[in-house]
Amino acid sequence: MSETASFTIIKASYVATAVNSSQYPAGELTEIAFIGRSNVGKSSLINSLCRYNGLARTSCTPGKTQTINYFCLTGKLPDESRLEFMLVDLPGYGYAKRAQTARANWSKFIEEYWLTSPRLKLVCQLIDLRHPPMESDCNVYRWLVEHGLTVQVVATKADKIPKSRILKHSQEIYKGIDMLNLNPDGRVLSYSIVSGVGRNELLDVIKNILLK
Repeated sequence: MSETASFTIIKASYVATAVNSSQYPAGELTEIAFIGRSNVGKSSLINSLCRYNGLARTSCTPGKTQTINYFCLTGKLPDESRLEFMLVDLPGYGYAKRAQTARANWSKFIEEYWLTSPRLKLVCQLIDLRHPPMESDCNVYRWLVEHGLTVQVVATKADKIPKSRILKHSQEIYKGIDMLNLNPDGRVLSYSIVSGVGRNELLDVIKNILLK
């Protein structure tokens, strides 16, 4: 992990909640979306990334978030200039107790966002580093890449396994989602909300997207 962040979040605020395209907030800010299985630790990672406890609500009940939530973030560069963007928190996928009809509605709901939001520039797909990717992880990654979306895979819960096994587990995710064939230039970024490992690297990825 780099010692000094080249991009830091200095302000974060809730903007809107949407359940369909008519409720997407207006504006031209670049959108960075976060998606993952319902128990992957997405809300905790968002709070860690922004250093803002409670920005994204965490819950002990997987799959509770069923809406698209928008947050306006301001980041600061080393030269003191500011970059504003929209962080978009998407509902989790793949929760076992979700009924088939609910899963179908989720797919339609999320695909509408992915396909119709002109400001979406990056999707951060979160996958639990402790386990090989599940079928739903692989399906979502393939869909995103095949539809031309830029994806950064973030392996969460890096603090839950020994440091000596992080690379091995990251490689299992890389192979499991077929990144070599689907997106040869992609990489798996490991992240720990406890130690902060991966935070600066993820912020750099976001910064580079915003500066394009």
